[in-house]
Amino acid sequence: MKKEQIFIYQKTNRFFAQLAPGMEEIGIQELKELGAARIKPDYRGIYFNATRACLYRVNYLSRIITRVLAPLITFKCPDTDMLYKKAGDIEWSKLFKVNNTFAVFSNVSNSSITHSQYAGLCLKDAIADQFRKYFNKRPDIDPQNPDIWINLYINKNQATISLDTSGGSLHKRGYRQISLEAPMQEPLAAAIIKLTGWDGSSPLYDPMCGSGTLLSEALMQYCKIPSGFLRTGFGFEFLPDFEKMVWLSVKKKADKKIRPLAQGLISGSDISAHAVDAAKINNKALPYGDNIIFQQTDFQDIPLLENTIIVSNPPYGIRMGRGENPGLLIKEMGDFLKQRCKGSQAYIYFGNRELIKEVGLKPSWKKPLWNGGLDGRLVKYELY
Repeated sequence: MKKEQIFIYQKTNRFFAQLAPGMEEIGIQELKELGAARIKPDYRGIYFNATRACLYRVNYLSRIITRVLAPLITFKCPDTDMLYKKAGDIEWSKLFKVNNTFAVFSNVSNSSITHSQYAGLCLKDAIADQFRKYFNKRPDIDPQNPDIWINLYINKNQATISLDTSGGSLHKRGYRQISLEAPMQEPLAAAIIKLTGWDGSSPLYDPMCGSGTLLSEALMQYCKIPSGFLRTGFGFEFLPDFEKMVWLSVKKKADKKIRPLAQGLISGSDISAHAVDAAKINNKALPYGDNIIFQQTDFQDIPLLENTIIVSNPPYGIRMGRGENPGLLIKEMGDFLKQRCKGSQAYIYFGNRELIKEVGLKPSWKKPLWNGGLDGRLVKYELY
């Protein structure tokens, strides 16, 4: 093997954070709060500089970012032969061992190589062949839950191979034990709670809580529970310059800030008993999750919801189970907000923007936020 390799991120201390469209402004703010420097937004993500402690902190505490990539090498890549050759130049055994599992995820655009999956397969083969050459054995592939994720990005015939320092998407907080159809993604729920500005000075309520993701993220933000609190490991632990004591110090400092939740400060309800049961189980996985109050009820049977921060992601499409069309449900919700929620603020997420006009209330603002492939809108209503 060659002498010890110095990777790009080690020379530059520069990383790339992936996040959903519409989250850039919140992501930049979050990175600043976590100590990142030279922050620069780019297509589907944000470049930033970080010390090791900052890198660990971003992965452990970020609620908006989905992955943080550490670039290993970058090179001109006109064909798969060059990809295979350059991938073989990386000393993979410095990053992980034969008994570890790995997976490759790739993205190709505007390049001679046109197929992302084929490019990823080529990189996978280069890694496996190198291990075979030196150890007569190759690590297993685990496309679902590998020990280490390798990222390949090729744009305009320029390739970058990175290690995923998050170790899989950060949206997997670990509290979602039961999932309903078309659940809200955790970073989106976190962004919604952040955009409400809720600080615990008034109650927060979700009248159509589903499996409770909005309330879980509200709990985590208010109680200062790190987003990675339930995760069992991170990709940065495989970096050659990983410092365990620095990581343990970052974790200990963050965990010491966790604070209790007063019972009744966060509440929710849903017409579905199955949804309420799922929400209870999911939130029990989190510290103080038992202090969230859930009840099975139709929002139309709630007598009053005054002086409250109301958050909701009303069902539509696949999540509709009431037998009526989504427009009618949204109209009923608008009437409920007008008639029984005086002095409150409502933050409603519409995966289908066409339904906004059915509410019958004038929005204070609308913000574009994506949920999976849906270009949705978060809408604020002041209920005087």
